[in-house]
Amino acid sequence: MTVIRVLFFAILKDLCGVSQTEIGLSPGATVAQLRLQLQEQFPPATGVIKTALVALDGEFAFDEDVVPDSTEAALFPPVSGGTGDLAGDPTSGYPTICQITDDDLDLNVLIAQATLPTTGAACVFTGVVRSVTTRGDPHQTDYLEYESYQEMAVAKLHQVAEEIRQRWAAVEGIVIVQRIGRLEPGTPTVLVGCTAAHRDSGVFEAARYGIDRLKEIVPVWKREVGPQGQDWVTGSYIPTRED
Repeated sequence: MTVIRVLFFAILKDLCGVSQTEIGLSPGATVAQLRLQLQEQFPPATGVIKTALVALDGEFAFDEDVVPDSTEAALFPPVSGGTGDLAGDPTSGYPTICQITDDDLDLNVLIAQATLPTTGAACVFTGVVRSVTTRGDPHQTDYLEYESYQEMAVAKLHQVAEEIRQRWAAVEGIVIVQRIGRLEPGTPTVLVGCTAAHRDSGVFEAARYGIDRLKEIVPVWKREVGPQGQDWVTGSYIPTRED
């Protein structure tokens, strides 16, 4: 019997009533068996546990995978997309800034960090908390609460940056920063920026790819709070082994 730590995020944390637990598994137990034991331990969360994403030591895992000894498991819904890491790309020499932070986003400062003497173009996407949603079921938002699995999230931000570099070789600087914590309407929530020598070098496409990919694989979730109550906003993308 091996004992592992299991972390819960977003709606799973609410349904289980705890943010983490320890569970004993038989040698060779799979992720599917881990799910079953967690369903027995936390009946109110059974439905969500069945479909939750699972990570083992910060990497996506699947039902047939064996759970190693002394691993850290995490369960969470598909991501709704953000103390981070600031690092340069050792292979290209170009700046790569990837952060999860509860600090305000200074867009000018962040883009300046991704700008080189050869930079002539910068394309930036930033998301903002809206107070009124008109698409789908119209409603009002008082504020959002963002949460992340920080260690895995920073690693996945770097993965997104590396994927951008593989697709758009002309991109110079990359900055991807996600805020967490309570954010009021009008507050920037995320920034994805790419710089290059010229505007026709792929910076538009690279920045669009960056935010779309972030919302697929970076473990960040948001709770929407308004007059109608509160609800966790989750996505629909299910990662594969290639993610």
